[in-house]
Amino acid sequence: MIEPRPTTAALLALGALAYTAWALEAVLPTGLTPAHTYVSELAARDQPYGTLFRTTDLLAGTLVWAAALPASLRPPSPGRWTRAGWAALVLFGTATAVDSRLPLSCAPTADPACDAQERAGLLPVAHSAHSVSSTVALCGMLVAMVALTLTARRYAPRAPLARSGPALVTLELAATAWTLAAIAALEAGHDGWGLGIAQRLQVGVIAVWLGLLAVLLLRPTTPGVPLGDRVLDVRGRERVPSGSGDTRS
Repeated sequence: MIEPRPTTAALLALGALAYTAWALEAVLPTGLTPAHTYVSELAARDQPYGTLFRTTDLLAGTLVWAAALPASLRPPSPGRWTRAGWAALVLFGTATAVDSRLPLSCAPTADPACDAQERAGLLPVAHSAHSVSSTVALCGMLVAMVALTLTARRYAPRAPLARSGPALVTLELAATAWTLAAIAALEAGHDGWGLGIAQRLQVGVIAVWLGLLAVLLLRPTTPGVPLGDRVLDVRGRERVPSGSGDTRS
């Protein structure tokens, strides 16, 4: 059984909301083209709303870290996957917060001069370090998504995260592959293959998944069984093995 953790759920929900702050580009005159620019370029030091986006990134990372750290020390449900998932979320939150303190100096996909300086290695160390912290954050989230989705499917198979989690993990992996391919194309001199769309899909899926994780922890879930271990009673109705207290018609 996964016990309700309203405080953890609230922190995760707020973190997910802060992580979607990039969507404000739809109403703010950022001067960047969403289809062709990195999300992180919104927070670059030379951008008009850089301070806003750096602050929301810091808030998102801190909120997820605050939610995940206690859970990693005392998981809401048993199992190695659970502990690994929360530990990976701690890593994601930490790296995201650090990432906000290591912003890009300028927007290389929108500014040819910035791109030339980046290629020549003339920009500050923080500019280059940004890609490292971003990669660490993404790796942590991918591990967390896989591990905690498996936990949800095992201990709360009827929860929204258990049902939608596998599709979100698949979509996140596809968006990540698309993003990497687009970056490679951009570095090879092509037009970027929709880099901005791919990365916005990537961060959008993360926010949705965090929201579903928050929902999972908001209310108690009935004991579940691993998928594939369901059995039928003598009248042919599906039920959970004895002791779970749950019978399905």
